[in-house]
Amino acid sequence: KNIRRVHGDVLGQFLPMLRLLVRAPSASIVSAPYRRVLASGFSNRASWGDVLSDSSSGSGAYVQRNPPLNTGVRFVPQQEAWVVERFGRFNRIVTGGLEVFVPFIERISYVHSLKEETLLNPTQSAITLDNVPIQIDGVLYFKIVDPYKASYGVGNAIFALRQLAQTTMRSVVGGMTLDSTFKEREHLNAEIVNEANKASLNWGIDCIRHEVREIVPPANVIKAMEMQVEADRRKRAEILQSEGERQAAINSAEGKRQSAILISEAYHVEQVNQAKGRAEAVMLEAKAQAEALLLQSDAAAKSLEMLASAITVPGGEKAVALRVASEYISAFERLGGKSSTIIVPANVNDATGMVAQALTMFDALSNKNKPAEISAGNISPFFSKVGVTPPQQ
Repeated sequence: KNIRRVHGDVLGQFLPMLRLLVRAPSASIVSAPYRRVLASGFSNRASWGDVLSDSSSGSGAYVQRNPPLNTGVRFVPQQEAWVVERFGRFNRIVTGGLEVFVPFIERISYVHSLKEETLLNPTQSAITLDNVPIQIDGVLYFKIVDPYKASYGVGNAIFALRQLAQTTMRSVVGGMTLDSTFKEREHLNAEIVNEANKASLNWGIDCIRHEVREIVPPANVIKAMEMQVEADRRKRAEILQSEGERQAAINSAEGKRQSAILISEAYHVEQVNQAKGRAEAVMLEAKAQAEALLLQSDAAAKSLEMLASAITVPGGEKAVALRVASEYISAFERLGGKSSTIIVPANVNDATGMVAQALTMFDALSNKNKPAEISAGNISPFFSKVGVTPPQQ
């Protein structure tokens, strides 16, 4: 009893001072793992080996919380699961809220976060299918779904999960080529998650997804890849340039072809239009000539009708003779005004003979006898009858 009393007095004196150091602004006095141990009240579940393993872990890595001290009444945070043992045997799992514990009989053995957590998969060496060594790392996202299995199914669930992720990553990378590891990251992540879930489900952990953060090949491989990328870019540039020149030549030829087609079509249309114009002109001219001939024939018919009616009138023959003589004289007047060579009758000076000949033809056509005084050599009585002076020799 005295020993226990002395032990309690020592803890009662030094524990508040140590807790003040934990809450002190200067974080360099006590490291984070040691502060967690001191804040938990030196629970017998928090060993110094766990502290050293936690302090060696990388920044941002998941760290399993140490169970708090049983003080009788505790507030369980939201999204946390506390595994309670009674007399060293599993009793129950408590979640967020106010909980009452029996001191010295019950003990909070394990504390698990029910949130989605991240676990750093540290950088490790792996050899691809084409024998290229690479350095690869990633991040595993997981969630504890069964606190009982996470507590009693495996000694250290987080350590086992990290080792499983590393070995699975090496196995999957060993079945892929170097190019596939860059191109098929989704496949690589899916394979790691599937293989990890096969074992982690028995530990009460669900692996949600895995993301490869960085893949680092050797320096000589990186240089070869850069040269390959540069060659591919140069090849694509030359191909694009040649395709551009080819397309330009095709476009130029197509333009010339279209231009020639349009020029020939325009010439064809022009010729058709000219032919149509000439045809329409000829048709119009023929139509005009036909109409002129019709008008001339109508005029000639009317003239003949008027002449025939004039002949039947008393004195009509004299008028006809006068008209013939007048036309004869007018014809010679028109011939005199031209310088061209023409053919004339031999007796051109014998006007009376020409008139007598014309009248004789008229009488022959009309089947009538002419007066005896009008003959081929003597038409003076005819001119005297009509009151016209006969032409002189």
